[in-house]
Amino acid sequence: MRIAQIAPLFESVPPRLYGGTERVVHWLTESLVAAGHDVTLFASGDSRTSATLVPVRDAAARFVRNFEVNNAPYARMIELVRRQADAFDVLHFHIDFHPFSVFTRQPTPFVTTLHGRLDQEWVPSVYGLFPTAPLVSISDSQRAPAPTLPFAATILHGMPADLLAPTPGSLTSNDQGYFAFLGRISPEKGIVDAIRIARACNMPLKIAAKIGEEDLPFHEEIVAPLMAEPGIEFIGEIDDSHKPAFLSGAKALLFPIAWPEPFGLVMIEAMACGCPVIAYNRGSVPEVIEPGRTGFIVSNVEESVAAIAQLPNLPRASIRARFEERWTAKRMADDYVKLYQTLMDRK
Repeated sequence: MRIAQIAPLFESVPPRLYGGTERVVHWLTESLVAAGHDVTLFASGDSRTSATLVPVRDAAARFVRNFEVNNAPYARMIELVRRQADAFDVLHFHIDFHPFSVFTRQPTPFVTTLHGRLDQEWVPSVYGLFPTAPLVSISDSQRAPAPTLPFAATILHGMPADLLAPTPGSLTSNDQGYFAFLGRISPEKGIVDAIRIARACNMPLKIAAKIGEEDLPFHEEIVAPLMAEPGIEFIGEIDDSHKPAFLSGAKALLFPIAWPEPFGLVMIEAMACGCPVIAYNRGSVPEVIEPGRTGFIVSNVEESVAAIAQLPNLPRASIRARFEERWTAKRMADDYVKLYQTLMDRK
């Protein structure tokens, strides 16, 4: 197939450090290329890919001042894709509602994967204008606030099987010495409860996380004082090269989210390293974590502490094996190719 992947412009593809959507776009693109498809990636010019890259702007927006008040790059992106649309069998967008007005009025099949939350008040008024624009949800729970949108499929994320792996000896060891928190410092990601869980267990907590500008007040007023408590270590953002040691050395990944997480890549990153996950029962968590097999699903700090006592019952080698069965990028790419073919057949 001749496939166009159209990525957000906030991070490069893949991101240098923190970043979810662009990371998934990278994994999907590389898997499609490996399967023999002719893939073109529309993204920032600092992206790295084995596909044909169409640079929409020189650098990712995260590193360009004042981008958030300037939508010109997306207008440019949509026009560049439209001018080449006839050269593709299918167009796959990852930029929310931006393409709908143009691409519902042209013949090339297209689909949009929604990577964010849908429980915001503006969602029905915008998406409702395009009742035939096919959408992909990244979990069934993501659909709950807007079940009448035109979803064509739910396709769960996957990552390269060899990207993250357990460090030598970690699969047979039960004496990992800390809990891990990976992702972003923000109220919805549950950093405060992660610290509370670690303190309640008298276990060290290592925090590898981004602090965005929008979350600086929360960090300075709420989180920073808690990080001064004994056993709490802030590492900062880490890239993929540092994740295997970080996750393999952890007794568990703490994922006490306080919002309807659409997916949560850190859960499958942990599983890839054989690390069990203690996660709050919100959003996609019940679709990703298998209780008693890859982790435990809990509701609060007290239940987390109780679950942690059961961690020795979860063989780390079995967690890694389950990752290989369910969460590879190849499986994700195969699911998307089936959807692409369905869309092409309809046309």
